[in-house]
Amino acid sequence: MPIRIDEVRTRRDLRRFIALPPKFHRGHANWLPPIYAEDRWFFDPKKNSSFKHAETLRLLAYRDGETVGRIMGIIHRRSNEIHREKNARFGFLECEDSPEVAHVLLQAVEQWARGLGMTRIVGPMGFSDQDPEGFMVEGFEETPTIACTYNLDSMNLLVIGEGYRKEIDYVVYRVPVPDEMPEEQLRVIDRIARRGNFRLAEFSKGSELKPLVRPVLGLMNECFKDVYGYAPLDETEMLALAKRYLHVLDPRFTKLVLDKDGVIGGFIIGLPNFSEGIKRSKGRLFPLGLIWILRASKRTRQLDLVLGGVKEKYRGLGLEVMLGLKTVESARKAGYLCIDTHRELETNIRVRAAMEHWGGVVYKRFRVYCKEL
Repeated sequence: MPIRIDEVRTRRDLRRFIALPPKFHRGHANWLPPIYAEDRWFFDPKKNSSFKHAETLRLLAYRDGETVGRIMGIIHRRSNEIHREKNARFGFLECEDSPEVAHVLLQAVEQWARGLGMTRIVGPMGFSDQDPEGFMVEGFEETPTIACTYNLDSMNLLVIGEGYRKEIDYVVYRVPVPDEMPEEQLRVIDRIARRGNFRLAEFSKGSELKPLVRPVLGLMNECFKDVYGYAPLDETEMLALAKRYLHVLDPRFTKLVLDKDGVIGGFIIGLPNFSEGIKRSKGRLFPLGLIWILRASKRTRQLDLVLGGVKEKYRGLGLEVMLGLKTVESARKAGYLCIDTHRELETNIRVRAAMEHWGGVVYKRFRVYCKEL
């Protein structure tokens, strides 16, 4: 039967778009469903202000009346202006293991992008690097963490079959939590403390974090400005990102470094892993999903890093060591056994060297693909 492509236009179409992924992951033990309440916000142009900065296309594929795939096209105007590119992005591609379906979906986005003057397409990517990026190419036996994709290896074969090639990889390290803190790194912290130019801020209450969200995300914009595919968040996007994570932040794993004027010079944010809670809830927060997620976060022995950065003028002064060491120390006190570093660009040699110094091993890899238009 021929494949029909329809644009998402109605609320009913949007519900189908959001609800489709489980159809292709039945029986996949490691697949992590999305949190559907977040997806209903994310994919709705009336709610998600990121749509204001981009041209978008949301498509559903049908065969004989049955939904067999979806894809989203994004042309991020701010990112293209900053990086002087004419790139389109494809993202959130889910379909049955069929070259025909993948071809029709990708071709539709490519034609749309050409019509708007784009010369390349990259993906999978979302609006920002806080959205899922890349197809998994290593680590299929591992449980995903929040904001990361989990796909079958066949998805890589489908996009390669459409002429896509590797653009860049993200790696994820698993870092063991040591029984004792390394002496040489403790000496670095002592040296910073003696100089008196910086101090560490740690927290015990969630209420202490709320007023810091805006300055931390402002620093994130500054720190990430040269990161692949990153586009600065505006005020509304910052507030939305804060709302997305603030209710699940554990203050024990948020650390800041302040300079002598009290300005934030660096930060790191981690979350207790609650993937098993999302699995059990099947991505639905109500009626019991929140309870299962909270229980999972209390029982876990893994800390998931979410964000981190140091102001450019302060890099190389040991602040990264201070933030990392104090985070590991808090993880050890909490009884955690390992840390998931979240996605790190394969080209970020400095951060990768630090992870490997701590005994970290790459255990997941995600690939962004590209194609000339």
